[in-house]
Amino acid sequence: MSKKKLSFILASTALMMACSQKQVQSEKQPSASLPEYMQADFQQYIADNEQWLRENRNFLSNDPEMEISINMPFERIPEQPNGKAVLLVHGLSDSPYSFIDIAEQLVQQGFLVRTLLLPGHGSKAADLMLPTLEDWTGIVKHHTELLASKYDELWLGGYSTGANLVTIEASENTNVDGLLLFSPAFKPDNNLVRFAPVISLFVDWADEDPEENIAKYDSLPMNGAAVYYETSSLVRDRLSEKTLDIPVFMAISEGDSVIDTLTALELYQNSFSHSGKQLAWFGEYQPAVDGLNQFSMRLPEQRISAGSHMSMLYKPGNAHYGINGRFRMCSNGQQEAQEQLCRQGEEVWYSGWGYQEKGKIHARLSWNPYFKETMAVMKKVLTI
Repeated sequence: MSKKKLSFILASTALMMACSQKQVQSEKQPSASLPEYMQADFQQYIADNEQWLRENRNFLSNDPEMEISINMPFERIPEQPNGKAVLLVHGLSDSPYSFIDIAEQLVQQGFLVRTLLLPGHGSKAADLMLPTLEDWTGIVKHHTELLASKYDELWLGGYSTGANLVTIEASENTNVDGLLLFSPAFKPDNNLVRFAPVISLFVDWADEDPEENIAKYDSLPMNGAAVYYETSSLVRDRLSEKTLDIPVFMAISEGDSVIDTLTALELYQNSFSHSGKQLAWFGEYQPAVDGLNQFSMRLPEQRISAGSHMSMLYKPGNAHYGINGRFRMCSNGQQEAQEQLCRQGEEVWYSGWGYQEKGKIHARLSWNPYFKETMAVMKKVLTI
């Protein structure tokens, strides 16, 4: 979820007074219903979601099979199982592809790995008009219970909104043995996002952009922003009521323009009490927290100016988001002329959304220059 997707809140009053909206295209009409997620068998859940995606996805390329594959929930079974399992949950507007590289690392360590496709995702942005908070908390609860019935040690992992959802589940489920949290969206960077649930009653779209990324949505319905805010409010309530004494790995970028990083740091330090917790912090400021692992993001030799909300998720060689990946995120909060130069193949630097320096074009940093080191920190927590 980019800051661009949330910037609509700054004009909330005007939006609520609006008398008309943009002409919506056919792909921006929601599907008739959301896919089922309460299957008793995970393989049936995968099969049902595949069928639903084939019937409802708005395909963006001439390779629909690749698009289906990228947006599908998946299971990875280790060759040498350690008897433990991890359930991973993506963020707002994203897809299970968020964990394609991290899942590989977990499987190599012996974990069975499953990912979810949150209701409203993977098909077309308009489908984010359909889910409720109960849909998102419900799918996490159900599939946590499926794994807990088969594995004695169960971890939950989440990115952004997904981090909120798995933390909510851990706060009420004693079967959860640890958490892996990437860019946890415990609180949005813009406090006015709290008005999204009200605005969604009057306005359908927070942002409408051409869809060009096969792994996530570029547009955002107001309802999607509203349900995200409900997860952030609920997770903060839960963490104010209860300290979690389970191992936690958390990864945060100082350059993240989507989340309130200071709130995330505060909750990491005060609401997670296990002595083995570890923080991977990507930035120059040194926070006073336990288990700190700091990585500088001033990397001029790699043309990296700052980290981003998504950058810790992907290895440099990722086929879609990596250094030489097929998709460059030129929509990065800069001037239109700079964005066009980026799209035309000009040399770019990399940063979080909205970062600018005179004389430089910045695309989004979509890979982690410290991916191996980050996974080593995560492994320390997993092997406590």
